[in-house]
Amino acid sequence: MCIACETQLNPEDLNAFGERFLNIMNSANLAMMMSIGYRTGLFEVLREIGPSTSAELAKKANLNERYVREWLGAVTTGGIVECDDTGSVFTLPAAHAAMLTDADGQNVAYLTQFIAVLGAVEDRVVECFRKGGGVPYSAYPRFHEVMATDSHRNVVEALEDRILPLMPEMTERLERGIEVLDVGCGQGRALLELARLFPNSQFTGFDLCPEPVAWARAEAVKRGLSNVTFEIRDLTTFHEDAPPAAFDWITAFDAIHDQARPDHLLAGIRRALKPDGLFLMQDVGASSNIADNRNHHLGPLIYTVSCMHCMTVSLSQGGLGVGTAWGEQMTREFLFNAGFSDVDRHQLEHDIMNYYYVVKP
Repeated sequence: MCIACETQLNPEDLNAFGERFLNIMNSANLAMMMSIGYRTGLFEVLREIGPSTSAELAKKANLNERYVREWLGAVTTGGIVECDDTGSVFTLPAAHAAMLTDADGQNVAYLTQFIAVLGAVEDRVVECFRKGGGVPYSAYPRFHEVMATDSHRNVVEALEDRILPLMPEMTERLERGIEVLDVGCGQGRALLELARLFPNSQFTGFDLCPEPVAWARAEAVKRGLSNVTFEIRDLTTFHEDAPPAAFDWITAFDAIHDQARPDHLLAGIRRALKPDGLFLMQDVGASSNIADNRNHHLGPLIYTVSCMHCMTVSLSQGGLGVGTAWGEQMTREFLFNAGFSDVDRHQLEHDIMNYYYVVKP
């Protein structure tokens, strides 16, 4: 007999969860509309022109008015945009504009794009639930684009003022000239910025996917940077084929946990690092224990991104599938097993998602 069926159903609990369910449905759909508002520039235009009708907003944004009007219905009933009593003039409140546009440099609207990007592979992930295996990187045509935006916000814009100060000696070494490697570099935006800032150093980026590497190479040429190169490279066997003691500084920005073999990659990084080198790893801040994450402010997001991308991508390569929330305990275990003995973990105020590990041999 079902134990749950014998349990007395509390009407208050039922009503409370019913209310929460409605909030979940509304919020999920609102996130989709916010993603469209970000991608079409509607939030930016509405902030710029102030109170306006759907026709005025559509004209300024060079968009179809009928779609803009329906979008306004969603974001207005969702409390993102305000309207007058006639329902024809719309305004983006200042506090909302501060977080959803580039006006104050705090734009987080780009994060809502993950809903559509991950939802596009739902059928394939459901099939993995039934048969195992995974969904490959190639199934996510816009994931690198969205991640590049995330990297720009959390890494590129923070390099000088927040990230490099974690390693006080590194700026001076970069100015003198050292060898730097970024693994899982994606579009290489962090390396491109470092190459611009430190012309005496040499920078190399490795990534599995051809599309972001092609973008990074073209961007390096466009910016006239001759001290940075990008390579398409599968890092599954990096523990065996990493160049020994070749790099002074190795970085990995949100890239280790979704590798097929994070253990192999970390061992390869240890092998490729010079004796006085440093390894900087940005990775998702969480515990390895689900119970510890019950009150995590981004818990559902972290585990969903893992299930819909990071874990399944690793499994598609026959990998370990440690997942996005592999957590600090497992991270330290993997680092120590790879041969690292000195690990300092930091949190930076601007980045609510990640930990920053400064690692020495």
